[in-house]
Amino acid sequence: MSIVAIVGRPNVGKSTLFNRMVGMRKAIVNDTAGTTRDRHYGKTDWNGREFSVIDTGGYSYNSDDVFEEEIRKQVVLAIEEADVIVFMVEVSTGITDLDYIMADLLRRTSKKMIVVVNKVDNNEQIYGSHEFYSLGLGDPICISAMSGSGTGELMDAILDALPEDTKAEEYEDLPKFAIVGRPNVGKSSLTNALLDSERNIVTPIAGTTRDSIHTRYNKFGMDFYLIDTAGLRKKSKVTEDLEFFSVLRSVRAIESSDVCILMIDASAGVEAQDMNIFSLIVRNKKGCVIVVNKWDLVEKNNNTMRDFTEAIRNRISPFSDVPIIFTSVINKQRILDVLQTAMRVYYSRNRKIPTSQLNDYILPIIEETPPPSTKGKYIRIKYATQLASPTPSFAFFANLPQYIKEPYKRFIENKIRERWDFSGVPLQIFFRTK
Repeated sequence: MSIVAIVGRPNVGKSTLFNRMVGMRKAIVNDTAGTTRDRHYGKTDWNGREFSVIDTGGYSYNSDDVFEEEIRKQVVLAIEEADVIVFMVEVSTGITDLDYIMADLLRRTSKKMIVVVNKVDNNEQIYGSHEFYSLGLGDPICISAMSGSGTGELMDAILDALPEDTKAEEYEDLPKFAIVGRPNVGKSSLTNALLDSERNIVTPIAGTTRDSIHTRYNKFGMDFYLIDTAGLRKKSKVTEDLEFFSVLRSVRAIESSDVCILMIDASAGVEAQDMNIFSLIVRNKKGCVIVVNKWDLVEKNNNTMRDFTEAIRNRISPFSDVPIIFTSVINKQRILDVLQTAMRVYYSRNRKIPTSQLNDYILPIIEETPPPSTKGKYIRIKYATQLASPTPSFAFFANLPQYIKEPYKRFIENKIRERWDFSGVPLQIFFRTK
């Protein structure tokens, strides 16, 4: 599938155009320069032709932004990946020094490019676009990304510039793995290590990642989407509008994923916010793998890993059947184990148990250990089945389901887990009138 990259200096409207092209508010838009940092991918189609779009951070020099150098690297990588480059400028400011620097960079590539003059909100401003011919990059196209004016002509120009489509890539319904956790636990570092490329910006500053970044992973017989998310802090600690939107994107990433890889900082231990994120994963009935990162920074003895594992299981109880992996992303220690475990949890989450197998196994156990009688009434469970739901749910039919308490429900769940591998997957147990 062909790729179109949107590049330009900060605050010219790249993310607004990106959102309009992909048809959803996928990238955060804000008046603050430098809002977008990583490359951000989306998919769009025009006149029956599909192509990918990359939104990039604003290209700048000698600014106050500590991420400036990293953003420039991401922009250069996006230019290398793209088949067509959309170079965005702004009509009201005219050509700036940064526009000249950017144009000079683009002239060195052999890629097709389109100069787009943004924020042309009326006919008078069209006359101001003529100075952009001096960039020497072809005829500028006037648009207003905010209102959508001129974007149809831009899409036509993009289609004309795209190379002939090879066989259309089939987008399968692939698993989605979201990497979540508190700020600065190593989420972007894990993504980069797994992809073996500087896909996302990594710095020691908490809150570097703002958008949820989707990347397809297709190696070692595994094929899925990896989603790097912004760090989730307590609501009381979220003060900036930008961080609010970042947190919202992270929560949405959890909601739309199949398995969540919850990263914990080994040097900081298990904190209350880690448990809040875990509760969010369980409430959304997503698969979960807990990854304890920065294990190389912990002083160890013979029992350190066992004690840490036990401490985590005590905190997440009663749902303690969750895989726990100890890693050092910076040393690439056990990072492939994370993916293999996430795939196993994904398949477990989609496991369907035949009704006959379930009854043959569970009914003798129930007969041997029936629910305690209540008010002199005996509870009889006669039949069980797995429900046709997206996540593993089981219905047990009884004469008096209202008298079955939570401890017995957990007993049934544990017995199911002993027989079938549902590690990392929340189970739902329902008791109904037969």
